[in-house]
Amino acid sequence: MELEAVKAIAMAIAAGVGVFGPALGIGLLVAKALEAIGRNPEAAGKIQGTMFIGVAFVEALAIFALVVAFVIKFA
Repeated sequence: MELEAVKAIAMAIAAGVGVFGPALGIGLLVAKALEAIGRNPEAAGKIQGTMFIGVAFVEALAIFALVVAFVIKFA
């Protein structure tokens, strides 16, 4: 197998595995936020703001995984 092919496969695995966890995390985060808003609609603004901060932190992990995948591919 050539080095470029191995790099492409490693990039695909790193990106796939690295984005899978944050995808599940964002899904659970939004589901729980919607559940909390359903229980207490008056606190929707506070819950929504906290949810967006959490989504940003979890999304940062996915971006780091993509950066690592590109480093594997092009380094």
